[in-house]
Amino acid sequence: MTLIARDGQGGAVGVQDIADALGISCGTVDRALHDRAGVSPATKRRVLAAARRLGYRPNLAARYLSSRKHIMIGVSLPLEVAYFFDDVREGIVEAASAFEPLGVKILYRPYKRFGQHEVEALRDILEEKVSAIVVAPGYHERMRADIDKATRRGIPVVCVVTDAPGTERLTSVSVDRFAHGALAGELMGHLIGGEGGVIIFIGMHAVVDHEQKLRGFESSFKQFCPRGRILGVVEAHDEAEEAYQKCRRVLAQYPSARGIYVATANSMPVIRALDELGLSGKIKVIGTDLFPAMVPVIEAGKMAATIYQRPREQGLTAVRAIVRFLTEGLRPPPQILLDPAIVMRSNLSLFFGREPVSLESASQTPQAEAVQR
Repeated sequence: MTLIARDGQGGAVGVQDIADALGISCGTVDRALHDRAGVSPATKRRVLAAARRLGYRPNLAARYLSSRKHIMIGVSLPLEVAYFFDDVREGIVEAASAFEPLGVKILYRPYKRFGQHEVEALRDILEEKVSAIVVAPGYHERMRADIDKATRRGIPVVCVVTDAPGTERLTSVSVDRFAHGALAGELMGHLIGGEGGVIIFIGMHAVVDHEQKLRGFESSFKQFCPRGRILGVVEAHDEAEEAYQKCRRVLAQYPSARGIYVATANSMPVIRALDELGLSGKIKVIGTDLFPAMVPVIEAGKMAATIYQRPREQGLTAVRAIVRFLTEGLRPPPQILLDPAIVMRSNLSLFFGREPVSLESASQTPQAEAVQR
């Protein structure tokens, strides 16, 4: 078996190199690397330590092409909010395509709306022969038993966008949610001149993603806007009509509001309400994510900024983490947090490019660590 690594001279490190370094046989090294019988725990530790020191990684394509194994990843994501989750799916599909020579395939079981029928969709996937699962938990407590069941069956679960804390999931991939809210809070403080009232729109308090963004905003806003105050927090459940109606009502209640932070992708109904009330551009709006309908809104100054969550990269990273865990035993950190980005008129055009993903770049997972399997 050939092991690919940077050995300082551009060559590949093989089993023989590890054996020579330790003064043992190739057969012993091979058995230790593949967790086979006939090797003492002490020798196995020495082999794994030497392999890490030499910086090797397996030739995944050769291994999986020769074994004819397949990695079936079950993906359960909502269809709505479409312009966000479509980008997450695009990243998943793109990474899976890059790994196709290794036998990676996607089994897709969508459901209509975030937080609804997610348990049933996950249970449908568990009825299939899958190697791993990607989910976006809305009400994570409802999903706890099934996520833990999957893990006990040897099926790693990766959460994207939000998280399921307290479960046995492998990892979660998202932007740093607290930092997302904190960025919005600091920026809002500057936009409204350090004083005035703001309104926050979230989806549901029960969703980890939404609640942590709220906490981040509250913390940062108090620091950068000492004379400001949060007038209200509106749960809109990611429903467009609900967000629109509640926006009209809360602005009638607080006509002096100077800013609005929409912590989910459900910003367009808020803009619609502001348009109808003649308040567009007068109230500073910070949104979340970026999709085509938002572009003219930002260009027109109706939305001062949006905090981009890099959904496509979330999907890519989730698949990378799964493939490396299953093929190399590289366990990702408990959370993989991406940096949120502030998008305004001045840098709006920078966020519409798409770069192709190579097999080499797709196989790189941030901060992965080796585990014995």
